[in-house]
Amino acid sequence: MSLINVTNLTFAYEGSYDTVFENISFQIDTDWKLGFTGRNGRGKTTFLNLLLGKYKYVGNISANVTFEYFPYEVKEQENFTIDVIKEISPNSMDWEIMKELSLLDVEEDILYRQFYTLSKGEQTKALLVAMFLKENSFLLIDEPTNHLDAESRKKLSNYLKRKNGFILISHDRSFLDNCIDHILSINKTNIEIQKGDFSSWWENKKRQDSFELAENEKLKKDINRLSKSAKRSSNWSNEVEKSKKGTTNSGSKLDKGYVGHKAAKMMKRSKSIENRQQGAIDEKSKLLKNIESSDRLKISQLVYHKNKLVELENVSIFYGDTIVCEDVGFSIEQGDRISLKGKNGSGKSSIIKLICGENIKYTGTFRKGSELKISYVSQDTSHLKGNLTDYALENNIDESLFKLILRKLDFSRIQFEKDMSSFSGGQKKKVLIAKSLCEKVHLHIWDEPLNFIDVISRMQIEQLLLEYSPTLLFVEHDSEFCKNVATKFFEL
Repeated sequence: MSLINVTNLTFAYEGSYDTVFENISFQIDTDWKLGFTGRNGRGKTTFLNLLLGKYKYVGNISANVTFEYFPYEVKEQENFTIDVIKEISPNSMDWEIMKELSLLDVEEDILYRQFYTLSKGEQTKALLVAMFLKENSFLLIDEPTNHLDAESRKKLSNYLKRKNGFILISHDRSFLDNCIDHILSINKTNIEIQKGDFSSWWENKKRQDSFELAENEKLKKDINRLSKSAKRSSNWSNEVEKSKKGTTNSGSKLDKGYVGHKAAKMMKRSKSIENRQQGAIDEKSKLLKNIESSDRLKISQLVYHKNKLVELENVSIFYGDTIVCEDVGFSIEQGDRISLKGKNGSGKSSIIKLICGENIKYTGTFRKGSELKISYVSQDTSHLKGNLTDYALENNIDESLFKLILRKLDFSRIQFEKDMSSFSGGQKKKVLIAKSLCEKVHLHIWDEPLNFIDVISRMQIEQLLLEYSPTLLFVEHDSEFCKNVATKFFEL
C-alpha cells in the first residue's frame, strides 16, 4: 500500500482566466478501486492528464507508482494482439495473459489475430488485461464502457471487481456499484472522497442537499426576523436619543443621564441583533454551493391521429446477401418508451435506419404512419460546429427552451458563446438530446444517446422523460436508465 498525495493543486488551461482546480488537496490509497464522478466539463479527464504529467500545474502531486492511461493508443494496429499486449507489459507470461482473458470470457485465439480485426469490446478487454499485468502500475481508466453492449459491460465490471489500484471514470451506475469501493467526486465548488459505491454516495449527497435546503429556509426566516428586530431597535434608540433635547409632558426637564443610558442600551441591543443577523447570513452563504440545478421545463410532443405509429412483422434486414437480423416483430404505440436491446452487431441500428426512412433492403411487413414526424439522435456528434444560437435557428427550434434544457444539464452561460466543435463528447451529446426534446414530432428515436454523458445528467434526462412521457424508441446499454425509463423491452 502507498499513497498518492495531491497538495494545493491549482490548474487553468493556457489563455483561460477560469481555473479548473483551485488549491485542492486530498489523498488516494493505491489499493482502492476508486470511482470518479462529476458533471461533463468539470475536469475528470483533465485531472487524469495532470497525474500523467501532461500539463504544468501549481501545487504538488506525489506518488510511488507509474500511471497508465486507458484507452491506450495502439499505433501498430496490424500487429498480432499478443505482440500488442507484450509491448505494454513486456514481463507478462503467456499463461498469465490467457488466465486474465479467461476471466473476461475472451477466447485465446484473439491473441493470434491482428489487433484491428478485433471488435471494440475485444480490444478494450485485451488492453485492460495488458495494463493490469504491468508491474507497479496504477490504472487511470477513462470511460471503458462506451460502445460495449450490456453483456460485455457486466463481464468487464466483474473483472474490475477482482482488481484494485485504479481510478475509473464511468457514467454507468450499475457498472460502478459492482466494482468500486470509494468515490472521488468533482462537485461545483470542491472535490471530496467517500468510502462506498456510487449509490451510497448519491444517497449521502441527496441527504446533504435536503439538509442544506432546510437550513437555507430556516436561515432566510431568521435573517428576515432579525432584520425587522434590528430596524425596530434602531428606530427606538433614535427616538430616545432625540428626546434628550426635549422635556417631559409635565414640563419638567428630563434626566439626560438616564435617557443616554437607555439609548446606549438600545444601541447595544441593535448591534447584537445585527451581529446575529450577519452570522446567519455567513452561515447561509456556506450552503447550496454543490446543489445541482433542477429548473422545471415545459416540453410538449405532437399527438398522432392513430394509436399505432410503427409496425414490423417478420422483418429480416440484409446488407448484400448477409442477413443482419431476421423475423423481427414489434410495434410502437403512442406513449411507448421501447428499449431496443441486443448484442453489438445484432441489427439494432439497422432497425432504426429502416424506421427513419433510409433505403434498407428487407423482407417481411413494415408499416409506418403517413406524415409521421420523427426526431433522430445518432451516435455521431462530429458534425456539430458553430454556436448554439445559430444551431437553434438552423433547426427551427425554440432557442429559449433549447438553452433552458442545456442549463438544466449543467451548461454554463459562458458555454453558449463557444463553438460546439470545442465541446466535450458528453456536451455534444447533450446538444443533440436538447434539440430532439425541442422538436415538434410524434416519435423520438435515440441511438445510444448517453455515451459520454455524466451520471447526474442521465438521471435528469430520466426525470424529463418520465415527466413528459414522449413516445420513444431507444438503444442504450445503461441498464439503470433502461429499467427506469422503458415501458417495453424488445430484444434482438
